Amino acid sequence: MIKVTGYKSDNIHTYGLGATVAMEYLLKQRDVVRAIIMHPDFRSEETKAKIYEICGKDIPVSVEEKPFNILSKKDNCFVICVIEKKPETISGGNHMVLVNPSNCGNLGTIIRSCLGFGVKDLAIVGKTSADPNDPKTIRASMGARASVKIEVFEKFEDYSERFPENSLYPFMLDGSTILQETVINKPFSLIMGNEATGLDPAFQKVGKPIRIEHSSDIDSLNITIAASIGLYEATKACE
Repeated sequence: MIKVTGYKSDNIHTYGLGATVAMEYLLKQRDVVRAIIMHPDFRSEETKAKIYEICGKDIPVSVEEKPFNILSKKDNCFVICVIEKKPETISGGNHMVLVNPSNCGNLGTIIRSCLGFGVKDLAIVGKTSADPNDPKTIRASMGARASVKIEVFEKFEDYSERFPENSLYPFMLDGSTILQETVINKPFSLIMGNEATGLDPAFQKVGKPIRIEHSSDIDSLNITIAASIGLYEATKACE
């Protein structure tokens, strides 16, 4: 059985915490699931039966409490999915691009929004950004991480050179075009900056900068809300 330890970014394994997350990985990426651990207090017989059925004979399932004390202090976590991390490469098409995101919770929420609007490739720019494989990211995505490919690029130029056919749309407060009045050409790249600092002013010269119009009662929108609005506007006319 795989030994469960506190997560570090250089670990070969990560963890999906919660029954919903575990089921998403078992259904969408069974090949990366290395073990399932259930808490002795887990009472959902229907879910347990599904887990045993999907795991079969080649994915070990155990019932123990100690791993939960290591990974999750919350009383509502009853299943741990042990996941092998593998290199990911995004494909051509529509992308969400996050430049130096710093919060795993926000990253996970954006991943879930991406999947909800059919954008299954996400680029992260910046090697010191929030870890897309951190258990906090995976849990915040509610398992959507299993269906969204994520590739990390050191510099934005590395990304843009790989996908020269994409129309670039940096989201900036001083953008010259209002999102709702912008025709989003596909394939598109919706580019969002760091939660605290936004995008560097240099992005004013990248593609077609846009902004989300809102009242003067706030200075900006939370990045997860801005990303969801951007995804909705960009994909609402998709067939």
